[in-house]
Amino acid sequence: MPSALLYLGVGAVTAVVAVLALVGLLLVAAACLVGVGLPLMPEAVRVVRPLVRFDRRQAAGFLGVEVDEPYQPMAGDWRQQWGTLVRDPANRRDLGWLVLHAVTGIFVGTIAVALPVAAAAQALRPWFWKVLPEGSVEGLGFVVDSWGWALVGSIAALPFLWLGLQAPVVARWQARIAAALLGPAKGIVLADRVAALTATRAAALDAHGAELRRIERDLHDGAQARIAAVIMQLGVADQLRQRDPDAADELVRKAQDTATAALSELRDVVRSVYPPVLSDRGLASAISALAARCPIPCTVDLGDGARPASLEGSGHPRADVFPRRPAAVEAAAYFVIAEALTNATKHSRAEHVSVTLGGATDVLTVVITDDGVGDAQDVEGGGLAGIRRRAEALDGRMLLSSPAGGPTVVRVELPCGL
Repeated sequence: MPSALLYLGVGAVTAVVAVLALVGLLLVAAACLVGVGLPLMPEAVRVVRPLVRFDRRQAAGFLGVEVDEPYQPMAGDWRQQWGTLVRDPANRRDLGWLVLHAVTGIFVGTIAVALPVAAAAQALRPWFWKVLPEGSVEGLGFVVDSWGWALVGSIAALPFLWLGLQAPVVARWQARIAAALLGPAKGIVLADRVAALTATRAAALDAHGAELRRIERDLHDGAQARIAAVIMQLGVADQLRQRDPDAADELVRKAQDTATAALSELRDVVRSVYPPVLSDRGLASAISALAARCPIPCTVDLGDGARPASLEGSGHPRADVFPRRPAAVEAAAYFVIAEALTNATKHSRAEHVSVTLGGATDVLTVVITDDGVGDAQDVEGGGLAGIRRRAEALDGRMLLSSPAGGPTVVRVELPCGL
């Protein structure tokens, strides 16, 4: 009840502001008829949006739901912004809410707040008929001049009390209408979702293509070249075997060293595709090995009350201390942390880095924090952009906090329902 009265009371105040906003929009619209207001209309809409945004948050908080902002971005000059204003249905829905709220909000909010006061006054005032001037205490059409009429006057407060108790119902209706009008229109959420998935799919394909090119380059420039050298060395050794056995033996030894180096490079390529430690020992051990190789002192917290893994020595935490996730999610988390540690090593000038794994069973949360200089930027082509794309490819997201002076916090959420 108190929250409903507060919501309706605040709604009465915002309804007054909505009236002023509508008057301002009408003035700008009238100026548009002579061309003066055309450049002003996009700015007028921006000025009004904080009021609509406040109403949206109020409705969402009262209903306990999330109401997303439905606006299309207004970019370019005022002519291009006019095109967005006309095309975006959210602007028409905002206008509809302002009109509805301006017409009903003041009335509903005032009545909702006044009814409990009226009920209390009607219930209590008749009992003071003895101390008030004769004939000044009236009920609903009758004068209270006895204790019997005082009781009747108090009973007459029951309709006011019943109406006042309907405030939560009225508040819910008002909040639902606000959420329906100020949220995304039907089909917009699906369209935005399709657009987001299309973009992330394109980014995933680009990342996949870049990864394939990197693997091909590593194989071509590394292992393939070394294997070709081994073949040549063994061929020359075979020709020299009869004429110069010592030189042939030396070439065989060189071929063996070259083959060993080629095998090592092949293993590095395999690890870059999917680290074997992930499948063998789990994500906790893989992250432990990553952090142990980090030049900056690094610790891992497995979250949810699990014992933090110390990375001072060479030991690995057991794979069963952290629940297993889908292979694609674990691989993404591994490479996200690897990229974040690389970025911290190159740019942060940090003295310590921490990696925290956690989240619910359906979402894996990775948080990498360093105490460096901060001011990290998510720029296209950078390491953070690669982390973001890798998260978005799994329908996840990356959140970056890096004020100047630090600390830098990279939080990645990876859904596990693949």
